[in-house]
Amino acid sequence: MKKIITLILTGLLFMACSTDDTANVSSVTNYPLISLKGSDPIFVPLGGTYADPGCVATENGQPIPFTSTGSGNFRGGSSIDTNIMDEYSQTYTATNKDGFKASAVRRVIVYKTGDLVNSIEGVYTCTISRNGAIPSNAYRDIKYIYIWKNTDGTYEVSDAFGGWYQYGRALGIGYITPGGKINAVNIATNTFTFPGNPLTNTGFGGVANMTEMTVNAATKTIVFTTTWLAPTAYTFVATLTQVQP
Repeated sequence: MKKIITLILTGLLFMACSTDDTANVSSVTNYPLISLKGSDPIFVPLGGTYADPGCVATENGQPIPFTSTGSGNFRGGSSIDTNIMDEYSQTYTATNKDGFKASAVRRVIVYKTGDLVNSIEGVYTCTISRNGAIPSNAYRDIKYIYIWKNTDGTYEVSDAFGGWYQYGRALGIGYITPGGKINAVNIATNTFTFPGNPLTNTGFGGVANMTEMTVNAATKTIVFTTTWLAPTAYTFVATLTQVQP
């Protein structure tokens, strides 16, 4: 009788140990992967047609469905509108069978290129200095700063700080200084006024003013100055070079 009881107890202990060993074992999930088709960014002339190249979304090597949405980065809008000059984000999102999501973003740039004699519209690279210091590589050839024309005839720059915080400091679009309106009284004589003043940085706040602009049609460049009065006294000088998409 003692031997039988011993065998029963041993079996129960074995079952208990087996249950404990497998209780916290996790299942394996294959995260979704997304790769863009086509170019990034894609340039579309104002009024042109944008054909979305799409993407490839996979889970463990097998295609899965994805969704695609568009939004304007500087001028608002919940879709890509080729009748409005702006930088747009085309965002692709896929979800695996366990509910894990992945996203990839393509830039779509709707542009108009001014001749810098009658119009200063365009897509520009930017080299930005602050308080006269020689800019390091992070602040050179920033891609991109935009100037578009408003319906009231004024122009507007996407970031009056020339991408210093958005790109140079890599803080993103939440740290731009928008609303930099420019009234081109006479482009040929570099006569401009700045009806958008005062401005404020969307991340840090404060008060800033665009103070001057010089256009050189021969070199396809624009230099403009913005002073930040508070919370810290900084002067930003942006040298824009027009891109010819």
